[in-house]
Amino acid sequence: MLTVISLCVQGDLMATYSELLFHARRAMQHSYAPYSRFRVGAALLTGDDEIVTGCNVENASYGLSNCAERTAVFRAVSEGMKFFKAIAVVSSRSNPVYPCGACRQVLYEFNPRMKIVVEGRGGKPIVSSLLRMLPSGFGPQNLAKLRR
Repeated sequence: MLTVISLCVQGDLMATYSELLFHARRAMQHSYAPYSRFRVGAALLTGDDEIVTGCNVENASYGLSNCAERTAVFRAVSEGMKFFKAIAVVSSRSNPVYPCGACRQVLYEFNPRMKIVVEGRGGKPIVSSLLRMLPSGFGPQNLAKLRR
């Protein structure tokens, strides 16, 4: 079970999370989900406070589909951005949706302390951290040990 930590978030930070959710909802409209009809949008906050969006893209060969979170990360990295503060994720369903395991691992690569923002009831942000969702993630530090 995820612990909701947004209750202590105030002011500009909560406004930033609301803005990220807004952009994630817009990105969701571009989703290509003809098979599952499960539309997802993501908005990534970079280290320079830029917002990069992504949506899920399905494929008839299901394993080749890509999640919204990874689409946003890959898009940001392709533009030279490699540090992310937060990501917001929304879906076409009424309940909050969290990044899958593969997305958590990809996000971990760029900032294990990143905040994860999902949309709760009434559009209110629910904020957690990637470390809470993936406490023992595999990252660059694990490979550094092998190179010694």
